Amino acid sequence: MKKLLYLAFNKPYGILSQFTSDNLNETLSVFNLPKDVYACGRLDKDSEGLLLLTNDGVLIDRLLNPIHDKVKTYWVQVENIPTADALKKLQAGVLIGDYKTKPCKARVLDPRPEIPERDPPVRFRKTIPTCWIEIELTEGKNRQVRRMTAAVGFPTLRLIRVKIGKLSLGNLAPGEYREISKGEIL
Repeated sequence: MKKLLYLAFNKPYGILSQFTSDNLNETLSVFNLPKDVYACGRLDKDSEGLLLLTNDGVLIDRLLNPIHDKVKTYWVQVENIPTADALKKLQAGVLIGDYKTKPCKARVLDPRPEIPERDPPVRFRKTIPTCWIEIELTEGKNRQVRRMTAAVGFPTLRLIRVKIGKLSLGNLAPGEYREISKGEIL
């Protein structure tokens, strides 16, 4: 019987959440991760943060199946300062394409989180401020958080997943991973 492995990994910006390459992009294969683990969910190439890797197929199904409503928490740097009305719209659910998102939690992070600069850095504009918000979702459509913030007029500049269920990113540096127990996730 194989040993079940659970890894918390801090996915850097610009990396695909898969092991096989399309020859255009770097993948998880460059990080010397244990063999036979798979990403439980995805973060797009432009997003950073917590990615759960495991060889536990039952857990992967449980976490990815929408009926289980697993909470995922994101820190999102947006262009400009969101209004109370924009946050209420996010919380109530917004229309992205022909889909209305489920209600979620959204709040301004004050004080701003201490986050290392990204390479490449986020574009900077002298006349347009930025703000960090926290969004907690129980769903995960393609580029959903980015599409949600854009729908209320505050485009995403940087997106970091900091939590899946009970599991937090903690102080893992980009590209680092640590072995965890199943109990840290659920």
